Amino acid sequence: MPKQKVSAKARQTLKAVSGDRPPGMAGRSGAESPDVKAYQQLTQAISPRRPLFRNVLAAFVVGGLICVIGQAAWSFWEARGWDARDAAGLASATMVVLAAILTGIGVYDEIGDFGGMGSAIPITGFANSIVSPALEFKREGFILGVGARLFQVAGPVIVYGTFVSMIVAAVKLLLGGL
Repeated sequence: MPKQKVSAKARQTLKAVSGDRPPGMAGRSGAESPDVKAYQQLTQAISPRRPLFRNVLAAFVVGGLICVIGQAAWSFWEARGWDARDAAGLASATMVVLAAILTGIGVYDEIGDFGGMGSAIPITGFANSIVSPALEFKREGFILGVGARLFQVAGPVIVYGTFVSMIVAAVKLLLGGL
C-alpha cells in the first residue's frame, strides 16, 4: 500500500492525543476531548474502505461451496449403504480430514483469505482452527509443539461447549426429565 502524506494538522493531532491516554478514551469528566475526536475523524478519513458487497458475496460463495462438498460427501457415504445418520457423521469426518489436509498444505489459508467467514463458520473452519496452531509449533516437537498447541484455539470451544451442554441437560432434567 502506498504511503500517504500526513498533513501538519494530522501530525499535530497525533501528537496531542499521544499524551496521557490512548485515542478514543474519555477524560476524567467522561467526555472525549476535541483532540480525540479529531484523531478519530482523521483515522476514519485515511482508513481504506472495505469492499462490503464483495466480502459478503465471497463468504456466501465459499461457504456454499463447502456445503456442496459436504453434501457430496454425505451422498457418497449414503450411496455406499450407510443410513442417513451415519452418513452425516462420516461426511462431517470427511470434511474435517479434508480441511486438515488443505490446512497442512497451505491451501485452506488462501481459501480463508478469499472467503473470510464463509470458510470459518462450517466444520472445516473448526478443523482449520485446530490444525493451524499445531503446524505453527511443529518444530518444537510432537509433545510440546503439536500436542500442546493442538487445542490452543479449539480447546476453549470444546470445554465451554461441554460445560454448557451439561448445564442444559441438568436444567432439562430438573424441569421434567430427559
